[in-house]
Amino acid sequence: MRLLPALFLFGTLVAASGQTCACTIPVFRYALDRWEADKFQLILPPPVAADPASADLLRPHRANGTANLSISTDPALTTPELRTARLGGQTLWTGPLDKLTLTAILDSPARQKILEQILAGDSIVWVIASTDTPTDRAEAERIEKRLRFLENVAALPLQDPNDPDSQLGPGPPLRLKFTTLRLDRADPTEALLLKMLAGPTGEIDTTSTSFAAATFGRGRVLGAWPLDKLDDTTLEEASMFLIGRCSCRVKDQNPGWDILMNVDWDQTLRKVTATTSATAPSPPAPAAPVTVLTLPAGTNSTTSHSSTITTVDVIHFPWLWVAAAALLISLTALTLRPKS
Repeated sequence: MRLLPALFLFGTLVAASGQTCACTIPVFRYALDRWEADKFQLILPPPVAADPASADLLRPHRANGTANLSISTDPALTTPELRTARLGGQTLWTGPLDKLTLTAILDSPARQKILEQILAGDSIVWVIASTDTPTDRAEAERIEKRLRFLENVAALPLQDPNDPDSQLGPGPPLRLKFTTLRLDRADPTEALLLKMLAGPTGEIDTTSTSFAAATFGRGRVLGAWPLDKLDDTTLEEASMFLIGRCSCRVKDQNPGWDILMNVDWDQTLRKVTATTSATAPSPPAPAAPVTVLTLPAGTNSTTSHSSTITTVDVIHFPWLWVAAAALLISLTALTLRPKS
């Protein structure tokens, strides 16, 4: 009977060892490689849809457009509306449609900065939407300090280039890096982005509540939290989830929502790969510094502050098989040994 505990332990160790053979791609990179962004809905009244100027304006953004945007017509509307990708979500914008408004719908300086950091290989871009008050500044500094600490102690799963389940798609080199991007939540040029970051149900009032949102992948948002609710534990759990191995590959079974970005992701990621491949190999560089970006209202300028971090890889455990087998043999010998 003493063999049963040994077999149970053996099975447990084999299962643990078997998990190392599963997909080891971190969630943030799996999302960048494989999760297409949900489409937002631009809904037009029939007269606007039939207007030649509107038709010309929207033609590049229909079937083969680069933005995650669908365009449809609703006779019940009298003014164009932009709605969230999820059914039952909120109306994000309504008003006259022209070149200026369409440009503001599709892009903004902060979205360009998020794109830049994702294409650079950043694991997560934490967008902090706040005001220039002592309380908000203190909260933002606390979040940035915690992220610096997490970078020092966190690790990415080790990638096996020969594992068919863990092949990275085109894009930047895999690395562990957290970036923060501070936004003035009163900035009118980012009002639409702030609504998208706050979530499809609008639970956070962006005009009165300072909050932080974790963005990754192809403009995916894991979640948004008021600054005074985003404690160290929550910040750690969200960050560790995104840099951990992807256990569920189905996008809709993972938490989060998307923001609207005017990007051809597949083509852009291939260009990043081509650019990276064309660069001559160089000696290993120190780990990238934590970067804090501040985007002043109505501008594209940023300010960077950095601290040194260290990135450590997780080690596979093939010795589990050997240890389990040795333990099983040892316990079996003890069990079968004649009693004196």
